[in-house]
Amino acid sequence: MTQPSPALVSAFAPNGTLRASINLGNPILANRDAASGEPAGVSIDLAREFARRLGVGIELVVFEKAAASVEAVKNEKADIGFFAIDPARSEGLRFTAPYVLIEGSYLVRESAALTDNAQVDAQGHRISVGSGSAYDLFLTREIKHAEIVRLQGAGPALAALRSGEVEVAAGIRQLLEGEAARAPGVRVLPGRFMVIQQAMGTPASRGAEAQALLAAFVEEMKASGFVAEALKRHRIEGAIVAPAESARQSL
Repeated sequence: MTQPSPALVSAFAPNGTLRASINLGNPILANRDAASGEPAGVSIDLAREFARRLGVGIELVVFEKAAASVEAVKNEKADIGFFAIDPARSEGLRFTAPYVLIEGSYLVRESAALTDNAQVDAQGHRISVGSGSAYDLFLTREIKHAEIVRLQGAGPALAALRSGEVEVAAGIRQLLEGEAARAPGVRVLPGRFMVIQQAMGTPASRGAEAQALLAAFVEEMKASGFVAEALKRHRIEGAIVAPAESARQSL
């Protein structure tokens, strides 16, 4: 990442402060510190480092759901954000390449006959999801026979499975494994139904140069070990550093 020009700094932080949209609905990347209550995690570390590179202050604009976080950046209530790449979110946004890859999996009751991801999409099955999440958007396109039940976040989606309102809950694998460990009665199906590509994004109105600068920043953060160290520091399992964009395009 080259030293940004004053014009580029102004494009990202027109008021002199970088506003970063943070989604607490994805605990792999952002959560609240148990002691201080302040947002902490990989997303916050990246936001602070990008603001430092720009030479401006940082303001964290915090949301509980991915959809609200996305809308904040689309509507220019924030200057950057941290989202799963999805075609349904592309209008009005410009994404970098992913910096982290996360598995999306299914949770079922222990007594369920389901043993494989391919068995989930069947008539009579109801799948609970956090409304507007990356896996909601993916499953909306892919599911042909089962019913998708959209709820207000991961907590209600997991509760719906335990209460018998749905047969399957979809979500981030690490979160589902934590739910299975918390109390008996549910289990995670083997494997994954999708890979969630977590990237940074900025409003499309900020221009191609701003998009290129943010993309270069993400590539440097991956290559330098910054992302890997942040995952380790926050004791995150279930996520891996995404490959360099050049390597990803050659796959």
